[in-house]
Amino acid sequence: MLTLAAFVLALGLLIAVHEYGHYRMAVACGVKVLRFSIGFGKTLFRWQPKGSSTEFILAAFPLGGYVKMLDEREAPVADGERHLAFNTQPLRSRVAIVAAGPVANLLLAVLLYAVVNWSGVQHPAAILASPEAGSIAERAGLSGGERVQRAGFDGSELKDIESFEDFRWFLTRGALEGQDVRLLVTRPERGSSGDVLLKLSAMDASEANAELFRKIGVVGPFTRPVMGEVVVGSAADKAGLRNGDVVRQVGSVSVVDGQQLRQLIRSSVLNGKSVSAAWKINRGGAELEVTVTPEVKQEGELMVGKIGAYVGAMPELVMVRYGAMDGLWRGVVRTWDVSALTLRMMGKMVVGEASLKNLSGPLTIADYAGKSAGMGLTQYLLFLALISVSLGVLNLLPLPVLDGGHLMYYLWEGLTGKPVSDAWMERLQRGGVAILLLMMSIALFNDITRLFG
Repeated sequence: MLTLAAFVLALGLLIAVHEYGHYRMAVACGVKVLRFSIGFGKTLFRWQPKGSSTEFILAAFPLGGYVKMLDEREAPVADGERHLAFNTQPLRSRVAIVAAGPVANLLLAVLLYAVVNWSGVQHPAAILASPEAGSIAERAGLSGGERVQRAGFDGSELKDIESFEDFRWFLTRGALEGQDVRLLVTRPERGSSGDVLLKLSAMDASEANAELFRKIGVVGPFTRPVMGEVVVGSAADKAGLRNGDVVRQVGSVSVVDGQQLRQLIRSSVLNGKSVSAAWKINRGGAELEVTVTPEVKQEGELMVGKIGAYVGAMPELVMVRYGAMDGLWRGVVRTWDVSALTLRMMGKMVVGEASLKNLSGPLTIADYAGKSAGMGLTQYLLFLALISVSLGVLNLLPLPVLDGGHLMYYLWEGLTGKPVSDAWMERLQRGGVAILLLMMSIALFNDITRLFG
């Protein structure tokens, strides 16, 4: 129920903001708006303010919306109202009205990011866990426990890193844009600091998924190798492990953090059979040794070890909060960065450099809506901001059925002095519908594969 409610609220809000952008700009340009609708299908609610020509409608299916304006191309217009029709407006006004919808979504994203920046949010500190074996981070000399102070693309100025999420954003951009990332890290246990270069430009980053971060070697923040809740009857319970045990060594390998311990457990399978190991643990100051035999579980195409216990303590948290202007500016920067990254990914998918698996549809969006809402208001606002950026960017694509397609027509009109012919308009519309349906089909297939595959 939470997932459905969060999804409907998110979709309704983002569509309403998008259509309101069109509506307000149309009114400002002197165009008569006949109907403002959120959703399609059966009308659930209808309202027309006194003295207004606009009918406001809430319909049954909130998977879109529209603003219907007076237009000679759709119905006859009285001579006395021709100056109020959309099609009679100067080119600059038509461009502004069409562009206002996507711009409204981008401005909403700026505001949502700014609200999160102003209110503050607790994030894991930018302390690195042990890198995956053979990963880029391991080859760069990282071993776990390093605190990232600053980061930036190689050759550019380094920026302060406030949290682990801040750092992951740098890694995501670097991997997908093919740029190396330079870090300034401190190693508290050694009392030293130094530069580290992560050579992300050499990796094949066609998908932004968990496997991407495994290749980089940065899966999560540093956590102490402490046992959490143990499931009764599990491999951990049978071995005698208890909540609060600190794991010092597995076999001959010294354990640094929770991430390394999880990886050692996962890899404790040989030829489909579990491999037992002696664990050295600290329990209340006493040093103990227990033998642990993980259970073998199938995970996708892999056979991995599981012990039936929460592994790793909570990471160190930091409160990230910004002042009025700094928080707003960071909202602008994040919206710009997400928009640019979205466009680059779409471009790469078109030319085959990125996987079409990056496309997500309504099922995935609904799933993330529910998960983010369950994590609290801040995470839900961040989810709304991300989807608002995506909606704004998508609508600016030069597909005839989208706002970007209409802007493409107006660009042609501005360059040639005459509008696109009706015949060409019809051909382009059909092509745009075909492309959009194809994209939606791929996105829905990806949704079903992710959630039910």
